[in-house]
Amino acid sequence: MPTRRTPLAQAALAALIFALSSLPLAAQDISKPVLHGKEWVAITGKPLGATAGAKIFERGGNAVDAAAAMLAVTATMWDVLGWGGETQALIYNPETGEVIGINALGVAPTGATPEFFREQGMRYPPEYGPLAAVTPGTPGGLMTMVAEYGRLSLAEVLEPAIDMAEGYPIEKSQADNMENRRDVLEQWPSSRAVFLPHYDPDDPDKRAAPREGELFVQTDLANTLRKLVEAEQRALDDGATRKEAIYAAYDRFYTGDIAEEIVSATREAGGLFTMEDLAEWEVKLEEPVSTNYRGIDVYKLTTWTQGPVLLQTLNILEGFDLQAMGYNSKRYIHTLYQAMNLAYADRDFYYGDPYTPPEEPVEGLLSKEYAAERRQLIRDDRNLTDYLPGDPYRFQDGDNPFEELRRNWQIVPPEAEAEGEEGFQQAGLMSFEEGFQAGTTAIQAADAEGWVVSVTPSGGWIPAFIAGESGIGLSQRMQSFVLDEALNPYNVVEPGKRPRVTLTPSMALRDGKPLVSFSVQGGDLQDQNMLQFFLNMVEWGMNVQQASEGDGNIISYQMQSSFGAHQSEPGRLLVPERFTTPYTREHLEAMGYDLETVDRVYNPTMAIWFDRENGTMQGGASDYGDDYGIAW
Repeated sequence: MPTRRTPLAQAALAALIFALSSLPLAAQDISKPVLHGKEWVAITGKPLGATAGAKIFERGGNAVDAAAAMLAVTATMWDVLGWGGETQALIYNPETGEVIGINALGVAPTGATPEFFREQGMRYPPEYGPLAAVTPGTPGGLMTMVAEYGRLSLAEVLEPAIDMAEGYPIEKSQADNMENRRDVLEQWPSSRAVFLPHYDPDDPDKRAAPREGELFVQTDLANTLRKLVEAEQRALDDGATRKEAIYAAYDRFYTGDIAEEIVSATREAGGLFTMEDLAEWEVKLEEPVSTNYRGIDVYKLTTWTQGPVLLQTLNILEGFDLQAMGYNSKRYIHTLYQAMNLAYADRDFYYGDPYTPPEEPVEGLLSKEYAAERRQLIRDDRNLTDYLPGDPYRFQDGDNPFEELRRNWQIVPPEAEAEGEEGFQQAGLMSFEEGFQAGTTAIQAADAEGWVVSVTPSGGWIPAFIAGESGIGLSQRMQSFVLDEALNPYNVVEPGKRPRVTLTPSMALRDGKPLVSFSVQGGDLQDQNMLQFFLNMVEWGMNVQQASEGDGNIISYQMQSSFGAHQSEPGRLLVPERFTTPYTREHLEAMGYDLETVDRVYNPTMAIWFDRENGTMQGGASDYGDDYGIAW
């Protein structure tokens, strides 16, 4: 006879089943061990990059010096960024207890107007080439970080990168990337000379790019980096302080012979840079934005990045008992998806350069009251794909100057952009999906003195236009602007303006002390993955490596891509098969989701968790690609 259960026993069994179903299954296994360190931790997208950070730490540098060295090396390796790209960073200063924002994003050059690009037959600025470039930001960002918060000389910080520019054994993935982009690279002689050293116009079938393990040599770039060191040394010889000497190198890049070469080569190739564009650009040291989530202060850069979208999403989610829903249950996935979409609708309409008008409504966007209003729009029973941006001006001073545009705002479906309009065409390399998760790299560094650095640099990725004999590959960030204010009135291209970018380092503090520093590559996927990394740790109890691998993460394609034709796929949801049940997937589809089951989503997260109980640091690096960390 079957065993009969009392009502109490049945209730207990039901409670056990619910508890087991609520456990984060993704926390079961990890592919890499947790990285433990007492003195320092260095993590980035390439083993050689992490090694550069380790070398700087061993030389006596702090976390800022190490992060800058990793930035220089990954840019030299073209790890989905180059020297002419852009840098964003958050730095925790243990001497003041403050989190500082580094804004080293370039600006649109003289002549970059909507009318100019429309005259070229474009619906958006192009994906690559001289016209896709904003002014170089990474050199200035790196030198400012080292000058203001580092300890070593610029020469010491750049030494690993100069060594690599003189020749390093290239990895297979990057060598093949050069070969795969040869059709674009060969149109620019300066790029062809660097990336395609075996190019033979009489033999198109011959491999033009370096081969795996071959020494990849960048003589012009090495010379440019040496010029920076020379400028620093001359200033030191003349009696300058360490900081003054580094800024002398900064001046040589942006106003001296390096700038002259960049400008002349770019203009000769059809670009718009002027000497004034480079000379007038400057790195901004700024106060980041933040919110408090269940006692944890989370910091992001402001609206020139997509960073505040994470804070908005956390504000919405704070009104739910996520743990009671169960990890990756249909209700949990549905709630995350809807909260993200509400926040991203605001990102797509309100985010832009805070240093140029109109002024973004940051106070309203980040208010808890606004989040409560937005939270009420989430339906329990179905997926909503037609969210409009909200009206944050109701929660701060002033009236919405774009209320009519907001009420008529529409996301951009792929089919509409594919059809295009007569007289306009948008040629590009990346598919919608490739653009949506376009890579960069991430850098995390921390030391025993308390310095913590989170960086998400990018731009100047292959295929990059190299500006003449400077060896500097220019960015492709112009494409993140729009030309039509109906899409985003705060992000319309104009000279001297920064595009709203996806790059978004993160840092969280508890009781004024660093708790976790984290960042991830992957275009518009970045803050989706970082949201889930953060929840995996603070809601679901995963350790930093389990959360970094994030095998249970989901991905929405509701928001507009920040690349190419700025498309969107409303309702599309990627879920991991191993970490969702058939019941969950069936009910999500019944709620109106366009469900796609994958082994795992793209999620190359890197992070450092601070173990206050033991006074140590724990590092996590995803098992995507070559992400790598070293600690001591």
